[in-house]
Amino acid sequence: MTLDACAEIVRRGDPDRFRVAMAAPVVARARLLPLFAFNVEVARAPWVTAEPMIAEMRLQWWRDVLEEIAQGGPVRRHEVATPLSQVLAPGDAQALDALVLARRWDAYREPFADEAAFLTHIEATGGTLLEVAGAVMGAPRGAGPLRDLGVAMGLANWLVAVPELETRGRIPLVDGRPQAVVQLARTGLDRLARARAARGDIPAAAVPAARMAWRAGPVLRRAEKSPGRVAAGALDASETARRASLIWRAMLGGW
Repeated sequence: MTLDACAEIVRRGDPDRFRVAMAAPVVARARLLPLFAFNVEVARAPWVTAEPMIAEMRLQWWRDVLEEIAQGGPVRRHEVATPLSQVLAPGDAQALDALVLARRWDAYREPFADEAAFLTHIEATGGTLLEVAGAVMGAPRGAGPLRDLGVAMGLANWLVAVPELETRGRIPLVDGRPQAVVQLARTGLDRLARARAARGDIPAAAVPAARMAWRAGPVLRRAEKSPGRVAAGALDASETARRASLIWRAMLGGW
């Protein structure tokens, strides 16, 4: 199987990460696209049905794929599962199981129990995704700066998504008051600052993975300064500005 199917899934389902992959060297692209396609498939699994049980079954299918990869045996043939098995180490597959489990939240309408549960969700999704992306690019798994960067990315993306999640009947924030939103933004900015302070621990080969978080800083700073922009859906820059920012960072070799 080629990467064409993965590339098309990411292009249609996650245009910003598609641009990240396309801005990476060809070798890096071949490792990132299966992971990004997996993330698209898992993220949308709970939303293609109104029945939580069917959503659970779709997510379990991906957990089974990850278990097959982790065990090192035959992996079912599939346009995403097959190329994914060729880039993930067993430990990476085990780590991604937490990401799939976290997506169960999307299948239901219950709010997060508390702020700690919400942050655990962000760790499991954004933190795990970026950490594993770094690992498939050669960074040591468990690299602290990559997880910090992933949490900052996850918080930024979540704040951008708040209006859509509310439209879909979910309760995305434990506390939606302006001061609580400001604190969430500061939590993300703190994790971003910590990642930048340890940027020397990120191998050069893993920089294309770290570039996934290129929008996090601007989005979090806007939320901190003007928390009302979260509910208004006015946190993100225009597509043209986002693209230009990514190209600039890629040209400089940074994230």
